[in-house]
Amino acid sequence: MTEKTVIKGLEQGRASFAYQCAREGSKIDRSKEYKQYVKKMPMLIKTNGLGAALAFVKSKSEEDKTKKSGYAYKLIYDQIAGWLKQDDKKLIDLSGDTDLVAAVISLDSSQYRAVTMEVLAFLNWLRRFAEGLIEGDPDNGEE
Repeated sequence: MTEKTVIKGLEQGRASFAYQCAREGSKIDRSKEYKQYVKKMPMLIKTNGLGAALAFVKSKSEEDKTKKSGYAYKLIYDQIAGWLKQDDKKLIDLSGDTDLVAAVISLDSSQYRAVTMEVLAFLNWLRRFAEGLIEGDPDNGEE
């Protein structure tokens, strides 16, 4: 198998998983917020680092249990963890009930960079599909 074929296979796997995630996000009550958060995630990661960004998303997802307003954050957090669990490259061990944030912050710097790049690549696909599947924007009041 050539390197080009391997890369194409990785991208197709990422795209396929992201599409299923975006479809799931399009079906929740707060789908416009989901779309907005997915669009903001890459910059949040680039600005603050993957560990801090995931900690923020996790803290917001904890509010889901009481308010439901952050359900979109919980879904995004779970989807990122889901992708990393099933990714063939196995960049991070999320076996059992290992928490994503705990696993990420315990990585050495080269693993941390690799996982960051993988999450950004996944979010790139997720953003594209969310923009295509979810209409409107919560900021503009669009429906």
